[in-house]
Amino acid sequence: MKNIEERGHLLTEQINTNSENLDQMSSLELVDLFNREDAQTLSAIARAREDLARAIDALRQGGRLFYVGAGTSGRLGVLDAAECPPTFCTPPELVQGIIAGGAGALVRSSEDLEDRAEDGADAIAHRQVTNLDVVVGITAGGTTPFVAGALHAARQRGAKTVFVACVPVEQVNFEADVDIRLLVGPEVVAGSTRLKAGTVTKMALNILSTGVMVKLGKVYGNRMVDVAVTNKKLRDRAVRMLQDLTDLNRDEAGFLLEKSGKSVKLALMMHWTGLEKEECDRILGEFQGNLRSAVASVGC
Repeated sequence: MKNIEERGHLLTEQINTNSENLDQMSSLELVDLFNREDAQTLSAIARAREDLARAIDALRQGGRLFYVGAGTSGRLGVLDAAECPPTFCTPPELVQGIIAGGAGALVRSSEDLEDRAEDGADAIAHRQVTNLDVVVGITAGGTTPFVAGALHAARQRGAKTVFVACVPVEQVNFEADVDIRLLVGPEVVAGSTRLKAGTVTKMALNILSTGVMVKLGKVYGNRMVDVAVTNKKLRDRAVRMLQDLTDLNRDEAGFLLEKSGKSVKLALMMHWTGLEKEECDRILGEFQGNLRSAVASVGC
């Protein structure tokens, strides 16, 4: 890895010739420029499709998922981790975000802390990462010491590692089990990786975490059947799922949801199999929560 003080060669630091007169553009011209530039995120995801698929498969080994980053990259990792429990009813420890500077860095700049590789290693040790876990290092420019320290420590502990960067391999080479490059080109504002780099990173993390949850049986068809029913909006969504997937009216679906303990997955299995909640829960456990496999096992 090159000296982190010599970053001018990095794709994320280069000047975007399309925005050289940015300060002279009208508001509409500015919006149109951003729209054209952001279209590159879709192409970047398409080029990384095989590596993203490899990462999803690596994340299915039964351990925890850690996102590690600093600044915008770290905040995106924490955001994706925080959204997994309400969406897929996962325990908070299953997907975790680690950001340089800790929780305070979510709301105020702590970018100076990204230069401490030892802090990244300490974060991995503190969470007792094992060979069952997967650690995803997120660094737009590919040179963040905090991320490098975390990934090196994770590899020493036998964990699978995924490196996510927005620069090509020839600019920053890094040893990881899966290497994902999201190449969106120079930013509209030179070096401001909260823009295209941030957008494409959010897209990639959405794909990774959702893909893993699908493979873990958290989704039936395209329905989030493990949704945590914790407010009125989510209860309404749960009831509508039951209506859509059964022949029940709204009142009947609501009653079934309550009978199941507010578990859409259990409610569906109870309805389709005619079995009681406890038996459905036991069978689902045998199939690691996969509703389709569990229902098929009883001939329904």
